[in-house]
Amino acid sequence: MEHKHLDQLRSVADVRPRSLTRQERVERWIELLERNPTRRLNSLGEIEYKPPAERALIREDNSPLTVAYEDPVLRADGLASDRLGDVMNYFELSDGQAHYALCSCLSGRSMDAASFAQRLRNTTGTAGWRSAAGAWALAGLAVTLPGFIYLFN
Repeated sequence: MEHKHLDQLRSVADVRPRSLTRQERVERWIELLERNPTRRLNSLGEIEYKPPAERALIREDNSPLTVAYEDPVLRADGLASDRLGDVMNYFELSDGQAHYALCSCLSGRSMDAASFAQRLRNTTGTAGWRSAAGAWALAGLAVTLPGFIYLFN
């Protein structure tokens, strides 16, 4: 088998890495935030009051958007900037999801990175099946425990 460098292959074939899925993009952003969980990040100022065109251009230094844009993997995959509109398009966030996860009216002017990660997880549904399974297990325990206590006492 002959081995060639990627640059050599590009000259004879169209070699492009697979694009990340939405879930992979969001999970990577959450992972990036959780790498430094106590880092203080700036939220975005009251984005719900801005007209859509102005809202798309919002950015804040040292924000969760900055963390995402600093990642070379996300930039190579298509994240165009750390402006709210580009971030919403790339991560496929609705206005409500962006507001809940990033706006100052819900989190104050700054918050630790772990809290932003949890907000993203909550609003995008990336908490995973483990959280849902755990919730169902606790609910089942709460319902059946009184019956077991009654039967065995």
